[in-house]
Amino acid sequence: MARMLIIIGIVIVLIGVLWPWLGRLGLGHLPGDIIFERGNVKFYFPITTCVLISAVISLIIWAVNR
Repeated sequence: MARMLIIIGIVIVLIGVLWPWLGRLGLGHLPGDIIFERGNVKFYFPITTCVLISAVISLIIWAVNR
């Protein structure tokens, strides 16, 4: 359990460090992401991005466990 928590922590740190470059990939602005703007209020729900990231993570975990 401790080993898995350390690995998850390292992955989170790597994503944080690489975030400026990951933002250039267009994630968060895919078709299907929901954006509502009214006046000064902006609500953003990246449903397509979440599904895509979930699928990629699932494939990585599946490949590691094989």
